[in-house]
Amino acid sequence: MIGYAFMGIAHSQAWRNVHRFFPLPVTPEQAVLVGRSSAPLAEAAETLGWAETATDWREVIARDDIDIVDVCTPGDSHAEIAIAALQAGKHVLCEKPLANTVEEAEAMTAAAEDARAKGVRSMVGFTYRRVPAVSLMKQMIDEGAVGEIRHIRGHYLQDWIMDPDFPLVWRLQKDKAGSGALGDIGAHIIDMAQFVTGQRVTGLAAQTETFIKERPLLAAVGGEAGLLGAEGTTERGEVTVDDAAIVLARTDGGALATFEATRFATGRKNKIVLEINGSKGSLAFDFEQMNFLQHFDLARGDRAGFTPIQVTEPTHPYVAAWWPPGHGLGYEHGFVNQARDFLAAIADGTDPSPSFADGTQIQHVLDAVETSAANRAAWTEV
Repeated sequence: MIGYAFMGIAHSQAWRNVHRFFPLPVTPEQAVLVGRSSAPLAEAAETLGWAETATDWREVIARDDIDIVDVCTPGDSHAEIAIAALQAGKHVLCEKPLANTVEEAEAMTAAAEDARAKGVRSMVGFTYRRVPAVSLMKQMIDEGAVGEIRHIRGHYLQDWIMDPDFPLVWRLQKDKAGSGALGDIGAHIIDMAQFVTGQRVTGLAAQTETFIKERPLLAAVGGEAGLLGAEGTTERGEVTVDDAAIVLARTDGGALATFEATRFATGRKNKIVLEINGSKGSLAFDFEQMNFLQHFDLARGDRAGFTPIQVTEPTHPYVAAWWPPGHGLGYEHGFVNQARDFLAAIADGTDPSPSFADGTQIQHVLDAVETSAANRAAWTEV
């Protein structure tokens, strides 16, 4: 695994636990953790359960005893690492968004296709697909629960950079992150919507905004990150990504879609809402109540109303591997479910989903959003 911050921690617990809950024909061994600085890397490896550490990912992917490369780095290194790993014959799991640009994503997809012909698998980490209620939402839509889809309504709301003195971390720099709220959390809600409906965004109009345009710089201080400044002053740098994005879109199934992604929704920590309205009913998911799915059935007439489905029964997607009914799952379980699907595909010789091609399609949507916003919300084809 390359990278060991937030996503690295989440992925590590998945690799540690997946074979303890799911029956698998293979058992993952946490061989090498890769990072840039030896001291914090060693501490992370011990905490997260990795056998070795390395500071050069190129040397690691050249090793014969490495089968899977898990890419948990900022977006500016995804393409270089993933392509090299695929060419070295390693299966690759890459965090989302797949890349920082369409060109990088397309190069990654081409490498994935070449590797696939040799039995090498790849997948992009849109983890919310593995939340049982979201998977059930897709299943019910496929079964016709909402009928003809008319509205897709999704938003992803956070507030973690509200403070103007929050530092200029890599997620706020376009050369490292590619985009801001758009790619970081907007990519998730767009992928979730396309996943559950089976429809893809074909055109859109969008606006983006950067509310706080400068932030304090970070510098290495005594081996740790600190604010760069002297005598009570703090140097500031430009924020080069969006803080928020709002999108109006159409899909290839004729639905009208709206998406919102922001890091400035005061009081919202990780609010993900997806609602699908159709000719026969509606389905609604709220991550703050992630073990429930709301269903409105028009056929119930004057007894109709949104009914909560408690998605903790063993008949629901992924749930049988976990706890008894009513004992809910949490954020971390999506990563374990994801690891299970990836390992099972490798063992079975099948193609895991979402593929790098799926990740590239999302990258085209993100690119269209930025193009539309730069042209005063002009309608833009995807």
